[in-house]
Amino acid sequence: MKNKKAYFITQAAVIAAIYVVLTVAINAFDLASGAIQVRISEALTILPFFTPAAVPGLFIGCLLSNFITGAPIWDVIFGSLATLLGALGTYALRKWKWCAPIPPILANVLIIPFVLQYAYGLPGGIPFFMLTIGIGELISCGILGMLLLFLLQKYRTHLFRQ
Repeated sequence: MKNKKAYFITQAAVIAAIYVVLTVAINAFDLASGAIQVRISEALTILPFFTPAAVPGLFIGCLLSNFITGAPIWDVIFGSLATLLGALGTYALRKWKWCAPIPPILANVLIIPFVLQYAYGLPGGIPFFMLTIGIGELISCGILGMLLLFLLQKYRTHLFRQ
């Protein structure tokens, strides 16, 4: 590969763009934010299993998505940081395929309930939000993310050349 830096930036940009498109699409059904959310774009948080370019790509994609969907500033900041921490965790655990969805699930379950409580002022309480966010993340990262991982693994050498 001639220009690894350009390839890395391109991969990150494509991942960010896909994250934004998926988030905006699911936002049309009011599932991108709120007490009950299944942000299908979170399935992409398994991508650091394949490439380190996914880490900044997911962070920037989440940041842009939160801005575009009109999230409060605290959601923009802490929601994006939750995705960043999840992506970093997935990258750190990339040797263990079945662990790929765990860091984003945990990061979101531990951070987003506080965003919902304090930035949005939603009724329900932190334990309830942990449950609802956890279920949504299990669907997005655990089920859809792992399906995506197995699908992409077949094309890994073509899609994620280093």
